[in-house]
Amino acid sequence: MGDLAKIFKAYDVRGVVPGELDEETAEAVGAAFVEVIGADRLVTAHDMRTSSGPLAAAFARGATARGAGVVHAGLGSTDLLYYASGSLGLPGVMFTASHNPARYNGMKMCRAGAVPIGGDTGLTEIRDRAAAILAAGGPGEGAGGVTEQNLLQGYAEHLRKLVDLSGIRPLKVAVDAGNGMGGYTVPAVFEGLPIETVPLYFELDGTFPNHEANPIEPENLRDLQKAVIDTGADIGLAFDGDADRCWVVDERGESVSPSTITALVASRELVKHPGSVIIHNLITSRGVPEIVAERGGTPVRTRVGHSFIKAEMAATGAVFGGEHSAHYYFRDFWFADSGMLAAMHVLAALGEQDLPLSDILADYARYTASGEINSTVADQAAATARVREVFAAREGVTFDELDGLTVSGPGWWFNLRPSNTEPLLRLNAEAADEIQMAAIRDEVLAVVRS
Repeated sequence: MGDLAKIFKAYDVRGVVPGELDEETAEAVGAAFVEVIGADRLVTAHDMRTSSGPLAAAFARGATARGAGVVHAGLGSTDLLYYASGSLGLPGVMFTASHNPARYNGMKMCRAGAVPIGGDTGLTEIRDRAAAILAAGGPGEGAGGVTEQNLLQGYAEHLRKLVDLSGIRPLKVAVDAGNGMGGYTVPAVFEGLPIETVPLYFELDGTFPNHEANPIEPENLRDLQKAVIDTGADIGLAFDGDADRCWVVDERGESVSPSTITALVASRELVKHPGSVIIHNLITSRGVPEIVAERGGTPVRTRVGHSFIKAEMAATGAVFGGEHSAHYYFRDFWFADSGMLAAMHVLAALGEQDLPLSDILADYARYTASGEINSTVADQAAATARVREVFAAREGVTFDELDGLTVSGPGWWFNLRPSNTEPLLRLNAEAADEIQMAAIRDEVLAVVRS
């Protein structure tokens, strides 16, 4: 048994297997989940990591020990688990460590209808109850049972109803699944569509033999970028390990900012749902709220993190939300995130006319961004205070502290926010052009790292 306080994070459970997360712990968490959520039935799915199936089975033993019935969907992506939770009306648990290295695993939990469970909405109580169950020797045995149900085709059909790709022009699409769950879900979703797939690393392999399944890191996109150029593909798509995030590469092999994708998908949703609310986090490009407002929508800014995005979407009835990390959320998908659904919107925009992707996206990319830059600092608060002091005396500069420190000036802004788990400050900067962005970026980093 590991330290539960170490593996229970703000939004999920994540740890090294078996040192921090083992089957005994998963079994106790299963029992605690049923007790805290009050579930008499739940659904589970797992990714391709070698430890995922055994952990899911152990969790099910704990849940059934408390009398709950478990519907096990088997292999799946995280958004397939959200589909299961939404369509079946059941709380759910996905066993995955997303983009983390092979030695990690974890659990993403939700209530019925894919409503997220975070630290302040039940995850802390589940942790404490699981610790008590472990201290008592485990959950014992109970009367619940496990049934298996393959939901892949239902998931694929549901997405194809939300975004109809049957009438688009033929497209050649390079897809890097990173040996993750995209290799399982993409063929099912694309089946029968006018799409020629160029597959990279579709073999399910939780050891990630080719590269980490983390498309936010530029080095993990290089194989996809090369494949797009070499094969003359119209677009490239890269998924993370549990395929809930999708990164886009245009026909030139150039990486596309998730802010640009957010603006594109938001514009498409506003055509279908005029005047709707669109959510964006505070790291997203300022171009996103500008474009949303220009197209008659209402942009709403939130903190970084899926629990904040989903809560604000539910509160406002927002039709869509996007994050800088390539998470995209849809009201029609139970307010949950789906990298596949976002990819389908981009494919629809591309396939509905004859322009190349780079031309289409040019209208949605207005500023130059630094990307997220991490700095190791001993005292996050002191470093942030130094930065504030440097900029406080400047004319036309404003501050807000919704999530870390955001400083805005004429034609530029930056956000500096602390990591919740490491001694890091994360910097994101944006300006009208490369020169201005680089100047702001370098000045802030010099102060932070002094």
